[in-house]
Amino acid sequence: MPIHTVTATRAGPAAGERPVTTSRRRRPGDNLAGYLFLSPWIVGMLLLTIGPMAASLYLSFTDYNLFTTPEWVGIDNYRRLFDDSRWLRAVQVTGTYVLLAVPVKLAAALAVAMLLNSQRRGQGVYRAAFYGPSLIGASVSVAIAWKALFSDDAAVDRLLSTVGVRVGGWVGNPDFSLLMLVLLAAWQFGAPMVIFLAGLKQVPRELYEAAEVDGAGRWRRFWSVTVPMISPVIFFNLLLETINSFQIFTSAYVIGGRNGSPAGSTLFYTVYLYDRGFTDFRMGYASAMAWMLLLGVGLVTAMLFRTARGWVHYSGDNR
Repeated sequence: MPIHTVTATRAGPAAGERPVTTSRRRRPGDNLAGYLFLSPWIVGMLLLTIGPMAASLYLSFTDYNLFTTPEWVGIDNYRRLFDDSRWLRAVQVTGTYVLLAVPVKLAAALAVAMLLNSQRRGQGVYRAAFYGPSLIGASVSVAIAWKALFSDDAAVDRLLSTVGVRVGGWVGNPDFSLLMLVLLAAWQFGAPMVIFLAGLKQVPRELYEAAEVDGAGRWRRFWSVTVPMISPVIFFNLLLETINSFQIFTSAYVIGGRNGSPAGSTLFYTVYLYDRGFTDFRMGYASAMAWMLLLGVGLVTAMLFRTARGWVHYSGDNR
């Protein structure tokens, strides 16, 4: 009688049995390709960011003029800052500028974004036109043109004179020179406008319809539907614009010069830092100013994150 041989194969583990897994010990060269791809970024971070920051931190505790060996002075540079009237003036001017420029710029960006959110003919042309000034950035040519527009008997002065407002040149008037720079910042609202527009596109239309059925007017729908739904976008723009406003330099330096003319009304923090470091060659003092600026921006950023818990609403948040 023939004997049949049956060969069985296991397709998988039987019930109650653990699957057999095999592991391979990694060798040191397995991740070499990954590290090679990351090496340009790592080298750039060490040489262009971490290295200069560490050197600046060391110099902030020294007396250094670029030509002699740094001399360790401890915290004297930081102590002298609070006795420096020009430094206190720079802090005041920069803080005032941030408080004025950021809300004005964001309000203009949100207003235009809401206008462009509706479908209309030539919408792409309008978007490009409003975004155009942001492409120029804070260039020297823009600052020179802005200074010429607001000079005595220039275009802005003549336009205001036609409606009975006689200010004179804004550039030489301490009461209006800072406002002129605020308007320059607000004019370049294209970048936050695009972000606002993207956020408005994500608001469900059903929410507006439900609010309209409940009798909510236009302003009520804006405050109760639009603002809460785009609050993460508002916070994002607020954070970026606040940090950028603390770093204003080009337009302020071109219009007001190293002394912050007129009468120190445009003496911004970065302008005074540049003057101390590259005009007076007090690089240790300037480094201390730079780290105080970093500390100030960090504190303001932390405060914004702290307050955001009460008014920023994310999807799925039950607050």
